[in-house]
Amino acid sequence: MDWMEEIREKARRKNAILIAKDGVCLRELRQRLEGQDHRAVVLWALELAQEGVEALEAACPGENRPRLALAASWLWARGREKMRGAQRAILDCHAAAKEMEDPEHIALCHAVGQACAVVHTAGHALGFPMYELTALVRQYGVEHCREAVEARRQQYLDRLTYWQTHWQEDPGPWAAFLCR
Repeated sequence: MDWMEEIREKARRKNAILIAKDGVCLRELRQRLEGQDHRAVVLWALELAQEGVEALEAACPGENRPRLALAASWLWARGREKMRGAQRAILDCHAAAKEMEDPEHIALCHAVGQACAVVHTAGHALGFPMYELTALVRQYGVEHCREAVEARRQQYLDRLTYWQTHWQEDPGPWAAFLCR
């Protein structure tokens, strides 16, 4: 099945999230994320979250909870923030999404929260593309999003490839739990 059919079906059912974690759209990314060093996935996810934060700040001036979640997650990854503090900031980011009205901004805000949660477990890694690609579909419309979604999926893969081979160049420090 073409991944666009999945999106059309979810849109027809009025689902909030239009991209499935286990769907065709994310298959290659899902496969590539398997077995990656957690630190590489953290660097990948937080880099993506930075882009999401910048887009949200442009669209929603004054909303700082996504940026605070990103900052707390970096500190957590570096061993300078406890899990509870970062978790609170991430939950606040998701709470900000619930206060928004624009479906594109809601999805993007949740995407940032998911990317930040990758510090806790790499299992959250697909959350960012699920939500961010949903935001792209909301922005362009179901019938006009293919090119934008395909381009962004390729960017995810390209950046993951980069971090797979460059994560060890990151100066750190890393939280002890990420080094196991």
